[in-house]
Amino acid sequence: MIEICFVCTGNTCRSIMAERIAKKLAREKGLKDIKFSSAGIYATGENITQNTSKVLKSLGYDGRNRKSVKLSKTKPKVIYVAVTEDHKRFINSKRTISFDQLFGKVGDPYGQDEQVYLQTAKAIEQNVLLLLEKIQNLRGEL
Repeated sequence: MIEICFVCTGNTCRSIMAERIAKKLAREKGLKDIKFSSAGIYATGENITQNTSKVLKSLGYDGRNRKSVKLSKTKPKVIYVAVTEDHKRFINSKRTISFDQLFGKVGDPYGQDEQVYLQTAKAIEQNVLLLLEKIQNLRGEL
């Protein structure tokens, strides 16, 4: 079992989008032995934003509400996918990569309009697709 945790600042937009997108795309690709979660460095138990929920639903992903989860400490067997290089430095684990290392930067949509959230979700989708492709390729080489 592979465990992957997406990490951003508040776990109300980007990391929860990544978690929900990854769950569906992995299922569609038949990758059943990967567990996805998400957390925020400064999460305080807030609900995901309304625009996060709307955009996820509009793209066919799970848009249900959920309280944000704080990243309290890292676990040695979990792979952390940080949304930014700053998040990666904060996590400070050898088992951490960032979106910057995958497909590219993902800006923070917090407090902006629905269109920005949609652009953010699509950028996250590209990062998640590349991550899943890398996992599939690594397995093919084993």
